[in-house]
Amino acid sequence: MTGQRRLLRAAALCLAALSLFAATACVPDASGGPPEGAIGLLLPEAKTGRYETTDRPTFVHVVEERCAGCEVYYANADQNAATQQQQAESMLVRGADVLVLDAVDTAAAVSIVREARRHGVPVIAYDRFIADGDIDYYVSFDSELIGYLQGVSLVTAVEDAVRERGPRADGRPPGILLLRGSPTDPNAAALAAGVDRALEGEDIEVLAEYDTPGWSPDMATNWVESQVARFGDRIDGVYAANDGIAGGAIAAMKAAGIHPVPPVTGQDGELAAAQRIISGDQYMTVFKATTEQARTAAELAVRVLRGESPRTTATIQGVPSVLLAPRAVGVDDVERVLVDGGVHTVEEICTPYYAAACEAAGLSREGR
Repeated sequence: MTGQRRLLRAAALCLAALSLFAATACVPDASGGPPEGAIGLLLPEAKTGRYETTDRPTFVHVVEERCAGCEVYYANADQNAATQQQQAESMLVRGADVLVLDAVDTAAAVSIVREARRHGVPVIAYDRFIADGDIDYYVSFDSELIGYLQGVSLVTAVEDAVRERGPRADGRPPGILLLRGSPTDPNAAALAAGVDRALEGEDIEVLAEYDTPGWSPDMATNWVESQVARFGDRIDGVYAANDGIAGGAIAAMKAAGIHPVPPVTGQDGELAAAQRIISGDQYMTVFKATTEQARTAAELAVRVLRGESPRTTATIQGVPSVLLAPRAVGVDDVERVLVDGGVHTVEEICTPYYAAACEAAGLSREGR
């Protein structure tokens, strides 16, 4: 089916060329034949920095490197499920042979998978699992493990803070807020399961919890503002499902005059998160090697396009999957994991505003 689609697209391109330039013949591409195929990459939004700075360029580069005759169709949905549906349909009409889909809304994305099936196009779910869709492969990280790493770090930070200041006069246990991810994202549920496992049996009170629509930092800010007004200094820590949400929570607490900000978790290893960790505003992040994730997805897509059966590392709800390992990153890990790992440079992290914090943390531009 895929080979037939390639031939049809090549023929269509030839006819178009001949109609425009009667004296011009159809010339094979550098690989010696018609275009090998097209891979559609659909990303959900751009507020999370990694998508445009890491995922997209890495994916495109690897496809170009592995498949000289392949095209990449790219679209970013700007957090709009209806837009993503239209983008996917457009790619299918253009002749995409494989879709790599990071869904805005995994429930709504089922219709994208269904439409791809109608065109005979395999779908690789990227980053977010599409539970009710008949997907072919899944590439992501172990989300429950990420949640567990976040939860364990938060418990440790809260316990350390309680030991330092002593128990509350009213005898209440330490309290935390839970800022979970989007309710339409199965990864958020897996993260929540990991956090809940880490909190199980701990003498910590969950003051309130919130499913953050669309992973929106702005909505996280608004919700934390309301909880600060409600609980005040009873907030001893904040579980934030990713770095964007963490930034929103921290902004709300700083605006309310809370100093120091209680421990806040995160995820994604974003540059802004690294700076907040260095300055003490954010306690930790979980670094996911998104470059490796994008590389893995691109290589998988090329193999699927060629009709191969790629090797996988796990099976999630019957779907062959590749799950990559995450790493917890605190202030002592920024240099080793994020700088030495080539994620961010010292120059990027240690701007003049953060220079003193970098020096205090032992992160220096000297010798680099």
